[in-house]
Amino acid sequence: MPTLWNRRAALKGLLASTAAMSTAGVASACASDEKNTSATMPLKNNIRQSVCRWCFNDLSVEQLCKEAKAMGIQGIDLVGPADWPTLKKYGLDSPMCNGAEISLTEGFNDPQYHARLQKQYGEMIPKVAAAGYTNLICFSGSRRGQSDEAGLVNCVKGLQPLVALAEKHKVVLVMELLNSKIDHKDYQCDHTAWGAALAKRLGSEHFKLLYDIYHMQINEGDVIRTINEFHPYIAHYHTAGVPGRHELDEQQELYYPAIMRAILKTGFKGYVAQEFMPQKADKLASLRQAVQLCDV
Repeated sequence: MPTLWNRRAALKGLLASTAAMSTAGVASACASDEKNTSATMPLKNNIRQSVCRWCFNDLSVEQLCKEAKAMGIQGIDLVGPADWPTLKKYGLDSPMCNGAEISLTEGFNDPQYHARLQKQYGEMIPKVAAAGYTNLICFSGSRRGQSDEAGLVNCVKGLQPLVALAEKHKVVLVMELLNSKIDHKDYQCDHTAWGAALAKRLGSEHFKLLYDIYHMQINEGDVIRTINEFHPYIAHYHTAGVPGRHELDEQQELYYPAIMRAILKTGFKGYVAQEFMPQKADKLASLRQAVQLCDV
């Protein structure tokens, strides 16, 4: 029988061998990609993918549409009416529209903003529908000392008339979950359970949540179990590496293929949008890598 030392030595050797093989495989793949960065493997498209406009602001909307189309990306997130004609030119969807909000901090949890928000969303909802789109983003706003319950009550009051309008136009108002620990201090819709409680009170399929994987990993973790529990209230997903909101690579802590498979198993038919800030010089190569990684 091998000694404990021998077993440890054997295991160490096996791990070293496996790591070497994995490194060689990754290096080969990276070298191949560097030789032909414009090439894109055909996607399975079990999950439709989008990309957030603001993460690639150094490109024009036209350039981003062209590059996204070549990668097999099907939509551009977070653009308003001014850019919709360009998306349509390239046959791309606008899976998460914006342009009606005031800001991330001035949202539906504060009655002082209700009149303005209801006017702006009341004008934007018919525009989204007329363009053939579905999802329109919204935000809770900052907590400013109020309790979870007070925030829920205020959000319901502010959103109810708009949800009725959204139902009429077959539009979905989608509130984004953001972390209040690092990036958006004091934001109220910072836990999935709170967002789901709001959706339950509104009681409509025309109000749902944007589950930002990056933000929720920071604020609550337990990503896959949370998705399994609350997926009926989720209309859309965003990605990014944790920590730092950068590439979905080996430098960050989330394993995105498993998360994508979990999303797929829920029967999700919407979009997952890439919303990371590339650190590498070739930003489009980073985007291409993320798209391939999430194509399960």
